[in-house]
Amino acid sequence: MHYTVSEVSKKMNISPHTLRFYAKEGLLPFIERSKSGIRMFKDVDFESLNMIECLKKSGMSIKDIRTFMEWCAQGDETIDQRLSMFREQQKKVTEQIAELHETLNMLKYKCWYYETAQAAGTCAIHDSLKLEDIPEGISNAMKNGKCIITDNLKFNTIIY
Repeated sequence: MHYTVSEVSKKMNISPHTLRFYAKEGLLPFIERSKSGIRMFKDVDFESLNMIECLKKSGMSIKDIRTFMEWCAQGDETIDQRLSMFREQQKKVTEQIAELHETLNMLKYKCWYYETAQAAGTCAIHDSLKLEDIPEGISNAMKNGKCIITDNLKFNTIIY
């Protein structure tokens, strides 16, 4: 079965503009054209598009995605390069996830902070709190993130 850009766009939730951009950038060399010049996708092309979208979401550059697609077309002789590329990208994504966890921990802490202040009607409620007064999930988030905590949580600086 063959699909037009419009049909692929709807099936994959990728804009027609993006699909044409991918083709222009050399990411879709396997796409055939009809006699009238319309790009025609096959069922098997969806796997490549899914891979391109995954790599894009992982933060890989269009240039590197193009290189990967070229290596795939070259066959087994590029397995080592592809593996190396994916290991490097996996490392980058793992680092991004760790950074996002730190961000999430700070957000959890600040939600707790302001929920507690809201219930008390003042941020001063935190001046007398000790570490053991903080719910375990929040204190763990603080310890695992970039929150600096001491035994006495008195804040002498501007509260953000």
